[in-house]
Amino acid sequence: MKDLLIRSIPYNGEAYPEMVSHLIEKYAVSHRIDTLNWKAFPCKPEVGFRIGYHHDEIWLKYEVREKYIFARETRINGDVYKDSCVEFFISFDKTNYYNFEFSCIGTIHLGYGAGRENRQMIDPDIIRKIGISSSLGNMPFEERKGDFEWDIVVIIPKKTFVNSQATGFKGQKAFANFYKCGDATSEPHYVTWNPVLTPNPDYHRPEFFGIIHFE
Repeated sequence: MKDLLIRSIPYNGEAYPEMVSHLIEKYAVSHRIDTLNWKAFPCKPEVGFRIGYHHDEIWLKYEVREKYIFARETRINGDVYKDSCVEFFISFDKTNYYNFEFSCIGTIHLGYGAGRENRQMIDPDIIRKIGISSSLGNMPFEERKGDFEWDIVVIIPKKTFVNSQATGFKGQKAFANFYKCGDATSEPHYVTWNPVLTPNPDYHRPEFFGIIHFE
């Protein structure tokens, strides 16, 4: 099981995606999402992520290089996983977890619960408080083939975790995994940070989350 330290990022100004992108590049280490768990899906895009926190916000930046990009979903809590997508699953109690899913144009899906079934979708008004910016913009498009590099910056405020009682992130221990997928692309892929030991692709498995520590 992997173990990751999330550093506190020093900054006193307003957090907006362009500044977060710069600061997280400066202060946060890059980690790879490069574990292939299922032989039936050998496609492995190049994916890295950086994560840090600032007071009551989690900051994330993903950097992706892949051959196919696809962005059709525009609905909050829609089928984001079918598009070119990166994901962040986190649990504060090792049972219930939040599944943050971000398409390559910044469409967000966010649920909460103890497993894949009967998940509680977080209120779209809460989700809109998440700051997000993609280098691909925010307009949908059909699949494109080539050699594409894109990045996405996400600012997750503590108030997003509506079912958790944590007063802040400092000193917290949690459990998480980071993913890349694209179910409806010409090369469906399921790549993870921490290994997932299931017969078929399944990201909704908190028993395979790694450990994260907030500095």
